[in-house]
Amino acid sequence: MQTAAALRHARRILVITGAGLSADSGLPTYRGVGGLYNGKTDDGLPIEMALSGPMLRRDPELCWKYIAELGKACLGGEPNVAHYAIAQLQRIKPECWVLTQNVDGYHRAAGSPPERLIEIHGQLSPLFCQSCGAEDPQLSEHLQRPLPPLCPACSGILRPSVVLFQEMLPEKALETLYEQLAIGYDAVLSIGTTASFPYIHEPVIRTRVSGGFTAEINPQPTDHSAQMDVFLPYRAAHVMAELISHI
Repeated sequence: MQTAAALRHARRILVITGAGLSADSGLPTYRGVGGLYNGKTDDGLPIEMALSGPMLRRDPELCWKYIAELGKACLGGEPNVAHYAIAQLQRIKPECWVLTQNVDGYHRAAGSPPERLIEIHGQLSPLFCQSCGAEDPQLSEHLQRPLPPLCPACSGILRPSVVLFQEMLPEKALETLYEQLAIGYDAVLSIGTTASFPYIHEPVIRTRVSGGFTAEINPQPTDHSAQMDVFLPYRAAHVMAELISHI
């Protein structure tokens, strides 16, 4: 298998993951952070408006209604075989990094080392207070109570460190990504993402230009597929364990 051989010979590897990876954990694939819905939400608003930074400030109760749906979906699932296979690859290859758009925390739960994990859209837990900055690890408990959740210390409104619509990407994550990109990668494996964001596209292009190997695993072709060295038209859970067993 060409992909396994390329990964076996590569020293520095970047695995890029999107919502498709967590589909086999029972999570719906969603656009951006929260398209657990199509078109309009229950409140007649586009999800991009309901689940946005400005909405969290203007109407925290409404915004939290949709953060809570996302939270319940993520807490209701667990890592699948592909998450564990990626963590195994990181154990075999000490310079293998993961760049994920997912906020479900499944890479951490599967054993991916946090120091080689770039969560470009943040994570759902822990929550933090927008007023005093205190951390609160009790996401699941708050989801059983009236929303929005309030800080036990100062009664300010809590939020997750997830990138909502109209918010900036986390500075630290971007910084780490571009530091590592400057060093370069021998191979990039893109799994379950259809995104055309520069931070997804750029590692693929840079690796190809420098003579590295690129592959994509996705049930359907994406805008990137034609430019990849290898395109595997499968769900990640169906091929990742097999792939890693050959490395």
